[in-house]
Amino acid sequence: MSNKSNAAIDVKYVAELARIDLAEGSIEKLQNDMQNIVAYIEQLSELDVSNIEPTAHAAKLVNAVRNDEVKPSYPREAMLANAPAVLNGEMIKVPQVLPGEGMN
Repeated sequence: MSNKSNAAIDVKYVAELARIDLAEGSIEKLQNDMQNIVAYIEQLSELDVSNIEPTAHAAKLVNAVRNDEVKPSYPREAMLANAPAVLNGEMIKVPQVLPGEGMN
């Protein structure tokens, strides 16, 4: 595939934006690869898609969700029995995350 694109891609700049360190020897190859990709996309833009309905996905998606039904839950005491520490008999005590937020 030939490089039809007139615009040169600055691989070093793109790598800097992506925070990627590139080996000096790979820059020229990446430059060529990226220009080939852009040329292919330009080639695709020449296709007549006026009679094709736009889609967001190649395959039809169906939501696989269940009905929201009330079901019995575990008793609070049984769940809190698994906690390493409990406050006021109803809250799980966790290690302090931020300074100055200690509970009395």
